[in-house]
Amino acid sequence: MHVTIEISPHHVHLCQEHLELLFGYGYTLTPRKALPQFSQAVCAEQLTVIGPRGSMSIPVVAPLRERTQVELAMSDAAALGIRAPIRVGGDLAGSGSCMLVGPCGEVELEEGVIVAKRHLHLTPEDAADLGIQPGQTVRVAVRTEDRSLVFGDVVARVAPDSVTCCHLDTDEANAAGITDDWEGKILL
Repeated sequence: MHVTIEISPHHVHLCQEHLELLFGYGYTLTPRKALPQFSQAVCAEQLTVIGPRGSMSIPVVAPLRERTQVELAMSDAAALGIRAPIRVGGDLAGSGSCMLVGPCGEVELEEGVIVAKRHLHLTPEDAADLGIQPGQTVRVAVRTEDRSLVFGDVVARVAPDSVTCCHLDTDEANAAGITDDWEGKILL
């Protein structure tokens, strides 16, 4: 089966408490660009992420979550000097730390910085058709003129409100020389 590839650049998901510490009490995020998964949106708001070696500005993605999570590419983490393990989103125990700075305050994040594990979002119907179980790892092949690549260890994430697509970070996309909305082929 062919699948659309979506490139996920660095971003932060905030919890309500951290939103208010960084942007002010009662603040509401301003969605700028809708994303296909789970009614998410890249917001107009940016935060500064500070690590031992530097800082960078990254966008906030809505909606709010139970826990704040910063997702970086490996090259971002290295540039900032942050130890960010490769993890499935939400698996934050023992993950990297950083300082988040917003217009109204700052938050010392003791854990919550990860490099998102490459993953394949699937509807339950598509997962059943392919015989893929939640959490199973597959491979996704991308064909390009000069840098065709097979990505291994792509974890399947199955949910009723999913849009079937494969998420890669910017480092992975650059390695294959692909852009957003490229097509890949799921290999079992």
